[in-house]
Amino acid sequence: MFKRKHNPPKATYREVFSKGSAATKLSFFLMGSNALENKQWVKGFCLMLSEIVFLIWFFLSGIPTLNSLATLGTVKHKRVVYDAAQGVYVTKQPSNSVLLLLFGVLALMIIAAIIGLYIVNLKSTRHNYVLKRDGEHIPSNGEELASLLDTRLHATLMAVPLVGILLFTVLPTVFMISMAFTNYDRQHPIAFSWTGFQAFGNVLSGDLAGTFFPVLGWTIIWAVAATATTFFFGVLLALLIESKGIKHKAFWRTIFVIIWAVPQFVSLLMMAQFLDYQGALNAILQNLHLISHPIHFIDNQASPWMARITVIIVNMWIGIPVSMLVSTAIIQNLPTDQIEAAKIDGANSFQIFKSITFPQILYVMAPSLIQQFIGNINNFNVIYLLTGGAPMNAKYNGAGSTDLLVTWLYNLTFGQEQRYNASAVLGILIFILSATFSLIAYRRTNAFKEG
Repeated sequence: MFKRKHNPPKATYREVFSKGSAATKLSFFLMGSNALENKQWVKGFCLMLSEIVFLIWFFLSGIPTLNSLATLGTVKHKRVVYDAAQGVYVTKQPSNSVLLLLFGVLALMIIAAIIGLYIVNLKSTRHNYVLKRDGEHIPSNGEELASLLDTRLHATLMAVPLVGILLFTVLPTVFMISMAFTNYDRQHPIAFSWTGFQAFGNVLSGDLAGTFFPVLGWTIIWAVAATATTFFFGVLLALLIESKGIKHKAFWRTIFVIIWAVPQFVSLLMMAQFLDYQGALNAILQNLHLISHPIHFIDNQASPWMARITVIIVNMWIGIPVSMLVSTAIIQNLPTDQIEAAKIDGANSFQIFKSITFPQILYVMAPSLIQQFIGNINNFNVIYLLTGGAPMNAKYNGAGSTDLLVTWLYNLTFGQEQRYNASAVLGILIFILSATFSLIAYRRTNAFKEG
C-alpha cells in the first residue's frame, strides 16, 4: 500500500510573517491590514471593523458575560440587604440564570465566529503573499466582489442560511445541552447552578431510572413495530393495486392517499374519539353482539399492551399510504425482463416477490426506512394526540405506559415535575440513540456500500 503524499503549502505562516511586508505582519494582529495594502477595500474594512467591534464588545460586555456564565449569577435567593448609601433596606432579586446562560452561550458563539474570521484573514494574507512573491496577479477589489457572484457564489448563497442555522438551530441546541448540567427545575426556576453530571445520574441510576429504561424499551419496540408494519403492509398494498386483475388503479390509490392528505392531528383526534370507551367502535361491536361490554382501548383503564397494540394499528392507518406510494413508484420501474425470465423458469408469484420485487424495493427504500425509524422514535403526535400516554403507570415518574421518551420529555418539562435539567438529559440521550442507529444502519445498507 502506498501512502498518499500531501503537497506542502506554498508558504508557511512563519514565512509569511517573517518575510512579508509590514502590513502583512500587522494582519496577524489587526485583521484586514494585508487586504487594505492590496487595495481589497471591502474585504479589508469588513475584517478590520469586525475585529474592532469585537474587541469593544469583548472588554465592555463579553468578559462580564463570560464571568456570569461561569457562575450563572451570584444571587441565588431573594434577600433583603441594608443599603448604607441610601440608609434603607433594599430587596435583591435572584439572578436570572436562564438569561445569563443564554447570553453566555451566545458570547461563546461570537468568540468562535471571530476565530473563524481570523482564520479566513490568515488564509487570505498567505494567499496574497504567495501571489506577490511569485509575481502573479493579486485580485483587485472589483475582482474580489465579482468572485462572490461567480467562483464563490456558494459562499454568498450560504451566508444568510448559515446565520439562521447558527441562531435558530445551533444556539438553542447548545443552550438545551447546557441545561443538562444544571439543577434547573421547579425548585430552582429562576436562579440555578452548574451541577455537572448529576442530572445524568438521576436519569440513568437515580429516581428516574425506573421510568427511563422501561420507556426506552417501549420506545424501541414502538419504533421497530411502527416502521416494519407500515413498510410491509404498504408494499403489499402497492403490489395488490398493481396486480393485473385490479381495475381502476388510480381510483384505489387516490382513496388511500386521501387518508394521508388529511392533516395527521385531525385523523388522530378522530381516531381517539372513535376508540373511546363510549365511542363508535364499541357501539358498533355491541350492536353486532360481538362484545357484551365496551372495551377500554386507549383510556386510563385500558391494559398497557392493549393500548400499545391499538397505537401501532392506528399508526398503520396513517403510515401505510406513504409506503404504498413509494413502493408503487418502485414497482412500476422494476425491470420486467427479470420478472419474465423468472416466470419462464417456473417461479411463482411468491418466489418472484421474495427474490426480485421485495429486495429491490428494500434496496431503494432502505435510507427512507432509517429515516422513518428515527421519526418514529420522535413520533410525538401519535402518542400525545391519541392516548396522551395513557394508561397511567403508578411505577413511572411522570410517564404513562404508552409514553415514548419524547413525550415523557414533554411531561417532565410542562407537567407538575418541571424538571428541565432531566428533560435536557433525555434530549441528549434521544439524540445519541438516533444518531448512533442512523450511522450504523445507513453504513450497512447496500445503497451506501455501492454508492
